[in-house]
Amino acid sequence: QMLTDTKPKTFSDLVRISGLSHGESVWVGNAQDYIKNNVTTIKHVISTRDDIMTFLIYQGLDKKRAFDIMERVRKGKGLTDDDIGAMKQKDVPQWYIDSCNKIKYMFPKAHAVAYVTMSVKIAYYKVHYPLAFYAAYFTMKAPDFDADLILKGDKHVQNAIKEINIKENKSQKDKNSIVVLEVALEMYRRGLEILPVDLYLSDHKAFMIKDNKLLPPLISLEGVGETAAVNIQNERSISPFISVEDLMKRAKVNKTSIEVLKNHGCLDGLNESNQISLFNKENSGVL
Repeated sequence: QMLTDTKPKTFSDLVRISGLSHGESVWVGNAQDYIKNNVTTIKHVISTRDDIMTFLIYQGLDKKRAFDIMERVRKGKGLTDDDIGAMKQKDVPQWYIDSCNKIKYMFPKAHAVAYVTMSVKIAYYKVHYPLAFYAAYFTMKAPDFDADLILKGDKHVQNAIKEINIKENKSQKDKNSIVVLEVALEMYRRGLEILPVDLYLSDHKAFMIKDNKLLPPLISLEGVGETAAVNIQNERSISPFISVEDLMKRAKVNKTSIEVLKNHGCLDGLNESNQISLFNKENSGVL
């Protein structure tokens, strides 16, 4: 709503919005009203504590007084009668004086700049390097990424979102899941694809880019814990698994995780036991 009301056009506007959104009684019942009523614009409302001091200095107030006024206002103490008198002498608008008296807390501009700089950088990668963006984003959210569900496609993801939304009492898991599902749906709508989890190629916890598609990690399979994923990655680097039994013993993977890996197709082509594997190799002349 703040973006709709302010219609930002520059980086500076975004910094002001960041300040407005992090302050208390800075936007609602204050700057928002002045902008809506065409009293002033986003470029001139008080958005961060620094705005007050610099504006008052430009208006001709003594630097020390300008600083003291900023400190009082940003702490929610309002203006003294002397402050108001000094501001009026320098033709500070009445709406500006009223705005100062409404403020309860203000964000420092340096923090607002840091937040917006980070946001703009992230947005740049999201637009121009989408796979890198989604790989980084989903890696942070890997425990909440359900690879089995998301790999079914955008319609299944959309249905899952609807099912969570109609729940009256959402669990924390639901709240975490819906954020990931919405981003996954967005990714699909942008024409990007996800590969199935691969026993040998998938990292234990990081999403990677392969063949211009996203490759999920082992822990993105619900039921495969981080310990099992790490063990699988370590053991496969030593030698390939000759059977499911070999995988279970070497990587210390329990039956639940094995079933999850099987259902996802990670164990296709892998025999159940070492004995069968050795027998097959013997018949094929390998041994």
